[in-house]
Amino acid sequence: MAEYKLTYFIGRGLGEVSRWIMHFGNIPFTDERVEEVDWPERKKHTPAGKLPVLEVEGKMLNQSLAIGRFLASKVGLVPQDPLHAAFCDAVAETMKELAVDIFDVKNAEGKSKEENMRTYKEDFVPSKLMPMMERMNKRFDGNEWFISCKLTWGDMAIALTMEPLFAELPELAAKFPKLKAHSDKMVNLPGIKEYLKKRPETSY
Repeated sequence: MAEYKLTYFIGRGLGEVSRWIMHFGNIPFTDERVEEVDWPERKKHTPAGKLPVLEVEGKMLNQSLAIGRFLASKVGLVPQDPLHAAFCDAVAETMKELAVDIFDVKNAEGKSKEENMRTYKEDFVPSKLMPMMERMNKRFDGNEWFISCKLTWGDMAIALTMEPLFAELPELAAKFPKLKAHSDKMVNLPGIKEYLKKRPETSY
């Protein structure tokens, strides 16, 4: 079996979808988490100067979605139908963009933490986040999974983005019950459930 090492920062961020996939698929891997203080030196030896990076038998693969897609293909989480596979990519990219947008709003420069959180809750959540969640919630009318008739890595990308949102804003669970049920189902999948119990507590 190939040896895998995923290198990312301490937080969940862009490395988490790959961690979920490998834990679900029982892929043994080294979960290397880089401290911020060590990053300037490590960056010199990292492809494109960015994380995450997946090392497979000495070869380095960068870009979070490329890594996720590669790992998902190893454990049967990429649909055979090319269009459905493309939809998985689109969902994963949308969730990545959403996570980045949330981070940017919460950490906008030149404003206090209180101002940023007020902007997040009073502007971003009702105008951008909730309309997206409404569309996703409707998608689960009569559908167990988001993209095809079985679990895909697109479902994982959705749940790992939604999980912290429901924890942070529990009132959203009542507004989007099908999306919440999907998230609950995902975090209780074998491998993922055990990982989440031991996952380090981080700020992002």
